[in-house]
Amino acid sequence: MSRQGQDSSPQARGRRLARIGNELWLETGSVKKAATELMRRYPLICSLQAHRYACGLSQDQASVRYNQMTGHQTSLGGTSINAWETWARERSRSGSAPSFTSLLVLAAAYGGGPTGVAEEDISPSDLVAEAYERLAVEDQLALKRYATIQSTPPPPATAPATAGTGNTTARTTPAESNAVGQDFIIAAPTVEFGTPDRLVYSLPNPAPGQLLNLTWASFGYGIERLIHQIKNLGRRTDVDACFGINEAGLVMATFLASAQFGRCPIGYLKCNKSREFISLDRASIFPELPDAPEIVLCDFEVKHADVVGFISREIRDRYPGAQIYFAVFGAMTKGKLEVSDFDDLTGAGIMRAASFKAVFIAATMSPPGIEPPLELR
Repeated sequence: MSRQGQDSSPQARGRRLARIGNELWLETGSVKKAATELMRRYPLICSLQAHRYACGLSQDQASVRYNQMTGHQTSLGGTSINAWETWARERSRSGSAPSFTSLLVLAAAYGGGPTGVAEEDISPSDLVAEAYERLAVEDQLALKRYATIQSTPPPPATAPATAGTGNTTARTTPAESNAVGQDFIIAAPTVEFGTPDRLVYSLPNPAPGQLLNLTWASFGYGIERLIHQIKNLGRRTDVDACFGINEAGLVMATFLASAQFGRCPIGYLKCNKSREFISLDRASIFPELPDAPEIVLCDFEVKHADVVGFISREIRDRYPGAQIYFAVFGAMTKGKLEVSDFDDLTGAGIMRAASFKAVFIAATMSPPGIEPPLELR
């Protein structure tokens, strides 16, 4: 029977993927590794599904495992598992988002592997890597706090300071910079007769499934990389203004305007985001600019949400004929961090559709993303 015949129904496809997931688990000995490989092979599978398939479970079997984890104090059904996966997979109003507590139970359930007796540590953030931003704000904060607690080592034991000793030892030490991965080249959209090659680096995450908190040193290094790319575009780049999306983007725009563009005017675009809706806050600032201005738009990261598409349309509405360059610190990839094709970036389609004059990218990142210093937004 052909594969098309085997997958004539969603149930048949699910059974086939569960078998593949179980085989990958046997090869790797890890639900997380098996789930990662499944998502690499089948990009339309969401992380929630991939972890379930890696355990070899149907949706009904996953709900049974969930209820076992709660000591049968819940009566969850397969329809709830389906609703959560539909929400994560389709990025639409279909389905419903799992709560933080539900993700905790699922993470523990899938940590048991196909046998149910393994003890693999799976973070609840792993399960919603591509859909993290669409969770309720309260659940995002809970996941972030949970990840911080799990990854923070206990403080070293120290003897209490003796009164009158004049001990002035600092209570804190400067944070070290995040590890920088491999340098590589991506051919990005560029100006006519300009070079498309962008020297990009990867940002490996030592705690997969958790947000990578950047230090100021790492933040500054990424901005320096963007400046290097702009200088090596193949032609002189003069712009009329730099715009920053939210506070992290505003910091980037300020540095670029000062270091590269002769202290040009700076705009500020404050986004209000709900689960499915983006709007501009009245606090946004649009400086007076000449007709058909050239603008550098700065954003901290590009993932799945079409923030830059929405913002670029707003800019062109306010400044008819505007030509927009796009500078982003971190771009999420669909699989491995070191990619050779621009379309291997999660937001490639979003950036192409925005018709930017050129795109500059400092680094690539893995789900669920990166966090700017001091939790800038």
